[in-house]
Amino acid sequence: MSTNVLRTPDGWWAVRNERAVRIDTKAATTADLLADREAVREAAASGGSGTPVADLVALPPVTTPCRVVAQMVNYRSHAKDSGFTGDIPPAFFRKASGSVSGPHETIVRPAHVKFLDYEVELGLVMGAPLPVGTVVQEADLPSYVAGLVLTDDVSARDVQLTKTQFYESKSYPTFTPTGPYLALLEPEDFARLIDLRLRLNVNGVPRQDRTLADMIVRPAQALTLLARFQTLDPGDLLLTGTPGGTALKAPPKPVEKIAALLPPALKWKAFFNSQAKNPRYLRDGDLVTATIATPDGHIDLGEQRTAVVDAT
Repeated sequence: MSTNVLRTPDGWWAVRNERAVRIDTKAATTADLLADREAVREAAASGGSGTPVADLVALPPVTTPCRVVAQMVNYRSHAKDSGFTGDIPPAFFRKASGSVSGPHETIVRPAHVKFLDYEVELGLVMGAPLPVGTVVQEADLPSYVAGLVLTDDVSARDVQLTKTQFYESKSYPTFTPTGPYLALLEPEDFARLIDLRLRLNVNGVPRQDRTLADMIVRPAQALTLLARFQTLDPGDLLLTGTPGGTALKAPPKPVEKIAALLPPALKWKAFFNSQAKNPRYLRDGDLVTATIATPDGHIDLGEQRTAVVDAT
């Protein structure tokens, strides 16, 4: 069964139910910890009463610097929301690892960003090198992926759309809340990935709710495609896409056809005037909560609670 690991300013902890036992390790990074799995197992199996998880301050369980790579439009429901039809070619983009923040830290909206969006995503944490040219079969996943984390791919849509710039729009500080737990998987746990359910609420109102059955390119295939050009190392993070329900949605087809006839400046002005009426974008004071778990709790990545604040 998977083992949940928590990172705090004091070190690493193995979580059992509502309590945590300190892991006896000198690991400073996620990669170091993954190389010391025996210490994790010993802490998880210890008979000590531990410390209440509620008393611990959770840091992101993925340490930085590291590579942060993400899949684009990788759930059927998200593709539909985005106006895609037919086959969607797999695509990846990078995020700055400086965007990684804790599971309960505030999300800071830069002053120039008007349309701030959320994207709950399952993160794969690499446990072994993935050299360029690697072909990953389903049965190979335990050899490359050490564990899972809950992430939120926060997005500045006005930057993303007007500049066609994913790197900037998704890389501002606090734009990748991660954690609270790093779920270290055993080989038999990988068969349960398809049952994972991603949920995200804003101010208690459900926005996203899908299982991995909605995913288009699943982890083994994604790693194979990524390895055509990108090396990954232990501790690196792959975000695997988000389901439908984000604030941003494609305009109706008739509106899209009319907009195509406009000069770019007028097209974007009309689009963002319509988006300004959309109440689903994140605003100062909003509270985003997210979870990823199997229905029976066999794998449970914990709950992420992040408030939104405007930059001063």
